[in-house]
Amino acid sequence: MKATKHAAPQSNRRRGLVMGIPLALVAVGVLVCLAFALLPGGGGGATAAEPAAAASVAVGSVGATEPGTPPGATAQADPTPSAAPPSVTGTPPAPSATGTPSPSASPTPRPSATTAAPSPSAAASSARTAPAPASLAGRIKPGASYQGVATSYDAADGNGACSFGPSGDLMIAAMNHTDYESSRACGASVLVRAANGASITVRIVNECPLPCAPGQLDLSHEAFSKLAELSVGRLPVTWTLLSPGTAPDTMSIRYKTGSSQWWCGIQVIGHRNPVAALEVRTAGGWRQLSRTDYNYFLSPDGSGCGGTIRVTDLYGEQLTVDGIAVKPDVAQPTRVQFARH
Repeated sequence: MKATKHAAPQSNRRRGLVMGIPLALVAVGVLVCLAFALLPGGGGGATAAEPAAAASVAVGSVGATEPGTPPGATAQADPTPSAAPPSVTGTPPAPSATGTPSPSASPTPRPSATTAAPSPSAAASSARTAPAPASLAGRIKPGASYQGVATSYDAADGNGACSFGPSGDLMIAAMNHTDYESSRACGASVLVRAANGASITVRIVNECPLPCAPGQLDLSHEAFSKLAELSVGRLPVTWTLLSPGTAPDTMSIRYKTGSSQWWCGIQVIGHRNPVAALEVRTAGGWRQLSRTDYNYFLSPDGSGCGGTIRVTDLYGEQLTVDGIAVKPDVAQPTRVQFARH
């Protein structure tokens, strides 16, 4: 049998061997790349993404995810409630969307409502101790010292131009015409001092007409004799206004003889401090009455007669009196008295 040569198939086997080696190398390279990709921290994209995620958590912005939180879940605040809820003035502002703290993170305390409004009792107390306005004090002012001379007269039963009526206490005096000031000095307590050191407290119940000079006091014989002998006649003195502690517990209101609902005169008796003004309540409000030299406040048309009365002393304190009926020449006690100064 004749042998046949197979040259072509041998050539094909060599070609396949040559081509198979590069393919195997490519496969190995692919496997190596896949292995590196699956190793932890092997991917460049993953390495860049992790710091970005960590930075978003560090700034604490609303809705940031904590490390290990599943995607889509937000970080939860501490569920433990505080011991006491924060006040409105102590609540810090909410963080901004970018996580940058607000410049006003430290709140400014606000005053409470109680610090601005004084209590009514504090305001009433200050009204009692406030200095008297000049328009209320008139010529005789609290704290002022006056110089003059003291003379004496027979006071008889103690009645005088102030129309208070007879008095069992004759430590009284008549004020000179100028300082009497249309009966504004009526009822004032005055401390009188002589140059020899002697002193006496008297109550003004009368007027010393001209030529009595400003500063002059005409004392009852009983009062003058406490300072010097009556034979001295004229005695240099200084005197000051007092707010005595021995005044009656309450003052009284008296309507003048002939008073009615069509005309009335009203007088205050037993007041601690000199009376500066008297008002009556009418349909149109408070009405101030004019004062006479004989120490009555007149309502010539009857307005307010028998109604509510408001009395103001020279220190500015006001007392309101209700329920005083028109009973002529009857001293009706009240439940009020001016404060001591």
